[in-house]
Amino acid sequence: MDRIDRDILSALEADARQSYASLAESVGLSKTPCWNRVQAMEEAGIITGYRADIDPARINLGVMAYIQVIIDSARREAFEAAVLDTPAILECHTIAGDGDYVLRVACRDVDDLDHLLRFDIVVLPGVQRSSTMVCLKTIKRGGRVTQAAHAREGFSQA
Repeated sequence: MDRIDRDILSALEADARQSYASLAESVGLSKTPCWNRVQAMEEAGIITGYRADIDPARINLGVMAYIQVIIDSARREAFEAAVLDTPAILECHTIAGDGDYVLRVACRDVDDLDHLLRFDIVVLPGVQRSSTMVCLKTIKRGGRVTQAAHAREGFSQA
């Protein structure tokens, strides 16, 4: 990955809706070579998709929470498969520390969160215990991976 690839990633992360012509101009390439580089990064799994960032509160999901889960280790595969089929779970990460996983969920309100915890989370395969942290206010959302990589010197030099 060279400087131009890094610039393409940064530009796409800032605005994935821009045209290839605009993207190419911003990184100092013509359209076709720029398109070829994007395609190569998609095929390599560096670019994993494109999406719109949606404010959950604006679509009636006013409560965000993080749920730390401890599970029976023999049920990991079943747990992970069930998580993939649970729409309210936006993210699931394995973690180091006291828990096995942390889940990020979106709910309409506290009653909806209560229902999710009591009737959906506890019945996921292998769940032994959970601990919930309710998000009161979001300070930062949608941080850019390319900026984090640059700050941590994670972009390899060409």
